[in-house]
Amino acid sequence: MNKKSQKTNGIKIICQNKKARHNYHVEDTLEAGVVLQGTEVKALREGKASMADCYAVVDREEVFLLHCHISPYTPAHAFNHDPMRKRKLLLHKKEIARLIGITQEKGHSLIPLKLYFKNGKVKVELAIAKGKRDYDKRDTIKKREADREIARAMKRDKP
Repeated sequence: MNKKSQKTNGIKIICQNKKARHNYHVEDTLEAGVVLQGTEVKALREGKASMADCYAVVDREEVFLLHCHISPYTPAHAFNHDPMRKRKLLLHKKEIARLIGITQEKGHSLIPLKLYFKNGKVKVELAIAKGKRDYDKRDTIKKREADREIARAMKRDKP
């Protein structure tokens, strides 16, 4: 197992979008399958993926993952995939209809939080999120620092 990947409850995390919770208010999450080529799966098993500027869009009643970088699998140099290609997400029609309604509202986006293996299948955790403003980010940082100070004070005052 790679150093980057973590394994818990039969789920092996490939990569996470660490900035997503900093830049967005996560309102709801859902799990979706990802349509991949063979070399992409092999590259993911090696942990070669990045979700830095990744997002999802709904296009003609289909959901696609954009800007998710999966590095080429080196042993398959002649038959490799495009690292930044558009990847289709597998969801039920009811879920897609719900996402269409939500994403048409002003400020709502589909942001992938993590990419992982679940029972041998590649899954992505999608978040329905609303962008944070700069003052929201500062408030979050202040609250986190205040919680740390309280925890330190309580630890220090324990008998």
